Amino acid sequence: MKFNRIATLFISALLITSSASSCAKWLNVEMEDSIMENTLFKTNEGFMTALNGVYSEMNGTYAGALSMGMIDIMAQYYSVKGNAQHKYYMYANYDYSQESFDSTSGSIWTNLYFLIANLNVILEHCDAENSAITAKYYPFVKGEALALRAMFHFDLLRLYGPIYGPDTENTLVMPYQATTSKEIQPLESAKSILDNVINDLLEAEKLLKDVDPIITEGVLHSAGDENEGNNFRYRQYRMNYYAIQLMLARAYQWQGNKTEAYNRAHNVLTAIEVEDPEKTAVFRFSTKDEIVAGNDRVFGPEVMFSLYNMKRVSNYNSFFNSNVEILNRLTFIGSSISPSDQNSKISSFYDDMNDVRRSMWSVTTETAAGEEDSEGSLSFVKYEDITTAQSRYMVPLMRISEVYLILAECTGNTEEAYGYLNTLRNNRGCTHFEDNDPAVLQTRLTNEFAREVIGEGQLFYHYKRLAMEEIAAGDKASGTTSMTLSNYVLPMPKVEADKRK
Repeated sequence: MKFNRIATLFISALLITSSASSCAKWLNVEMEDSIMENTLFKTNEGFMTALNGVYSEMNGTYAGALSMGMIDIMAQYYSVKGNAQHKYYMYANYDYSQESFDSTSGSIWTNLYFLIANLNVILEHCDAENSAITAKYYPFVKGEALALRAMFHFDLLRLYGPIYGPDTENTLVMPYQATTSKEIQPLESAKSILDNVINDLLEAEKLLKDVDPIITEGVLHSAGDENEGNNFRYRQYRMNYYAIQLMLARAYQWQGNKTEAYNRAHNVLTAIEVEDPEKTAVFRFSTKDEIVAGNDRVFGPEVMFSLYNMKRVSNYNSFFNSNVEILNRLTFIGSSISPSDQNSKISSFYDDMNDVRRSMWSVTTETAAGEEDSEGSLSFVKYEDITTAQSRYMVPLMRISEVYLILAECTGNTEEAYGYLNTLRNNRGCTHFEDNDPAVLQTRLTNEFAREVIGEGQLFYHYKRLAMEEIAAGDKASGTTSMTLSNYVLPMPKVEADKRK
């Protein structure tokens, strides 16, 4: 691995721990790749710098295509599919043959394997003979690096792998890159990839379970001391112990292992539901005042792992801002947030007018040309720039509501499942489900999941895992649209396929 690739990560890592002055010092070291690499890993701070660079560079893929962009368009949230003139038509219609789609897919594939390669360099130096990393830093750097490596491979599997099951688990999909070798690695089966994901996460869990301050001190959303800075703080923006638990729950759920998925999700409840009045929950549901009056539409206190993206507003403006031409913008169909307007998707998407998640939508009447639109359009304002919100730069990747939904799906006890589901609804201002009907439980869970993770890139994976052939439509106010199962599997991008000819 050439260090100039790591140097790119380092330069962008400043948002978490490094200062401009320290950047200047690093840029003055020798420019020979091997010397640069060895210089970086001579100190704890160098290890943290390399790791922070990975976190920072995640924004290139996760803050757009794999959150509020391509992946959510493919989940049919927005009014795109029926309009051939729309900028994002190819995503909504799964036109994988389009060169521009392959270009986007190729960037995702290349960028994630680039980040994995950098993580492998970090991991190799962690365990090198006479490694400079100290005992205090070792479990954090190695644990977080392993967990991130698992996450990136898992998301590649969820995109390019088959709908997982006994009949497909041996399908060759992709490499699991666990070394710094530059050789083209053989394709591995979906089962092998998933097993490696789980093994990396289990090792990461062991490393962090006794040292992560999030367990005893919370998210530590404040600056650290002058000696260690923020290296062990701002745990919502790092792959922390509880995020690893939820990632394990996701992986086991993908595997079809409901028992282990339930157990891992249940482990996170200790960070949410605290019985001891002298203890404070690590994560908690946002209050209505925080969401509505405080304009915290990402529900910051609930986020278990997030990007820190100082350019979040740029992505928002690109996808959702009302100043963008309607054919280049993502909107719900309709022009009203009224629950009685049957021509608006709002009325079918939310089943309770008191749902605080409705605050993520606004009717805009100004066109891109600055003229008045008499009908208006429904604009998604979850990521609108709110300068007063502590969560201003958050792009959530995991949140506590997913814990309750995994528990509800995996418990096997209908009454318990509705208990988890109603806990979530209660915290969203919605009425409870009183009937505990097992026949519609999965549909209700899917609907809640869709409301929770809009703009966060998780619904497409949910549909794929369940092999759903009818999903909620984005190009009409209510009802479903047919989904061809093969559309859930993205083809290997040309940039990788060409290497294997």
